[in-house]
Amino acid sequence: MSKSERFFQTKYRSPLGNISIASDGENIVGLWLEGQKYFQNTIRGEMILREDLPIFDVAREWLNRYFEGERMKITGLPLAPVGSEFQQMVWKILCEIPYGEMTTYGEIARRIAKERKIARMSAQAVGGAVGHNPISIMIPCHRVIGANGNLTGYGGGIDKKIKLLELEGVDVSRLKMPD
Repeated sequence: MSKSERFFQTKYRSPLGNISIASDGENIVGLWLEGQKYFQNTIRGEMILREDLPIFDVAREWLNRYFEGERMKITGLPLAPVGSEFQQMVWKILCEIPYGEMTTYGEIARRIAKERKIARMSAQAVGGAVGHNPISIMIPCHRVIGANGNLTGYGGGIDKKIKLLELEGVDVSRLKMPD
């Protein structure tokens, strides 16, 4: 079995419940809330439970500080999400959303259209890429909302999206709950 087919996993207890963290041995390739939609869907290969990788120490320290309310940045974190070129483009934009701030699927779509020099990009396509983000929290997909302040979609559940936004100091009272 080649290195690319072997992944390592550890668990992390968070205020939102258990989190699974996956690594290729050097990079974080996945971070999922327990029960999250698309849980481990990008892992193609053997997953071995292992607690002692240095990358897991880095991830746990980052998460500890984040959940303590520190304004964490992801620059310098060795993140290697697996996805298409379009998904990678969307996830890169997610990484640029500042702590405690939000953007919309439409804003991301407009930005991609401008970068690609095309007339229009589908907000639904952006939503699909955001929804398939394999490194939750660190790649902050919880900071994306629908048009008019709608709290649409979050693979870990809207309740967890709200808690993450509140942790970052966002006034969620002005956001609209989904039907």
